[in-house]
Amino acid sequence: MDLEEALQVVGEFGAYQKQAVVVLVSAQVYMACQSMLIVLVGTTPVYQIKHPEDGASPSARDLGSQVIFTEDVDSIVTEWFLIKQEAYKVNLAGSLFFVGLLLGNVIFGPLSDKVGRRPVYLTGLFFEVLFGYVTAFAPNYEVFAASRLLVGLMNGEYVGKSYWALTGTLTSMIFAVGISLFSALGYLIRPWRSLATAANSLGVLIFLLSVTLPESPRWLYSQGRTEEAEEVNIQQLLLKHEPLRGVLQLLLHPVLRLRTLVLMYVWYACSLVYYGLTLGAGETSGNRFVNVAMYGLVELPAYPLCIYFINKHWAGRRKSMASFLGLAGAACLLTMFIPENTGMLLNVTSLALLGKLMVSAAFNITYVYTAELYPTVIRNAGLGVCSMSCRFGGILAPFVPSMRAVHQSMPFTVFCLSGFTAGCLGLLLPETLNQPALETMEELERTPPHRVLESKVRNAHTPNVIIYQCVQ
Repeated sequence: MDLEEALQVVGEFGAYQKQAVVVLVSAQVYMACQSMLIVLVGTTPVYQIKHPEDGASPSARDLGSQVIFTEDVDSIVTEWFLIKQEAYKVNLAGSLFFVGLLLGNVIFGPLSDKVGRRPVYLTGLFFEVLFGYVTAFAPNYEVFAASRLLVGLMNGEYVGKSYWALTGTLTSMIFAVGISLFSALGYLIRPWRSLATAANSLGVLIFLLSVTLPESPRWLYSQGRTEEAEEVNIQQLLLKHEPLRGVLQLLLHPVLRLRTLVLMYVWYACSLVYYGLTLGAGETSGNRFVNVAMYGLVELPAYPLCIYFINKHWAGRRKSMASFLGLAGAACLLTMFIPENTGMLLNVTSLALLGKLMVSAAFNITYVYTAELYPTVIRNAGLGVCSMSCRFGGILAPFVPSMRAVHQSMPFTVFCLSGFTAGCLGLLLPETLNQPALETMEELERTPPHRVLESKVRNAHTPNVIIYQCVQ
């Protein structure tokens, strides 16, 4: 029998899968702390500058002796005087984290296909924790920025198809809770070095728990190591083997090529809006710790909605993802017509939180949906390419809130357009609800056409030529 049938016999969500889910979902708290670290350690307090008697602006070298911070804040801004012409370095450090994530996808994605998910995951986590401590004890900004790049650089498929939506949703929910817990940790621990150390120490515990994880049975199966895959699945079942294929197949296959281009943009837009709104939480009016916590907790209602909608035949993955992206864009659009401080329930902050809720739902569905759109033999490559495009959104996200200097509504304009366009493009993808998980490229070819980017029509004049066209 094939792998999908095997998992149905032994159980898609057995002891090994449950163990993996507990560890990997718990690790999201640590990942959330690392992703959001710059929001609190990069806080810019209110300050005043003593100008010399001649009225000239102080140089970057003399700025430290002439600036007075009027708030009791300990951050990289107050320690290294990252204000005025040096202020861009805060956003740059946040952006470098996502640059590291991008490079990590390029390096470790193909590597995990060759040597396995488990060793790559454990090695990356070990060095991520190590460089996290370098962040906390960085002697200057340059070392701090480099460590953020390396932490990002170092930043499986263990369950059956019917549980992908559940585990993906649990991971996202824990990440949202992690943002709020990091805000609470920041409230209790104000010095930025102590905060970075405490947040990073959680990674040590996660690493120790992760050592017990087994290898992905799907990866073992795709490598032809069926006996080991059978051992992970507890029962001895006869599994057929299909050789693993790489990124090149995404470019050569006409359906996968167009599908991947659409998914890459959707992932990019989700990341840009999600992280742009979240990283801008510290710049909104009010208590920064409460703001960061709210931008985390507001995600939680989205995930029960995801579980409900993506499993309904009248909504499914495709329509749900596109609708949530469109609603996120609409929420950001409405902020342009509301004054900044209205004193009413409907204000810029509440609409921004609504946009965060909607894009969180879309982001969660996108991961589950993408995994289902690729056959197992190429799924990791597909997810790697999409995740790589996602990192471009994260790289740009820290700079979008600063676009308020151009115009107050400029950041929300960017988020609005990104949400609308991604939602529209997402409608071109086929629905995967209640469809069997594809294991091989041959199964993809045999799949009956459903929607755009998947329909095959034979040309009447050249019957042997297959033309891919859009079908509504």
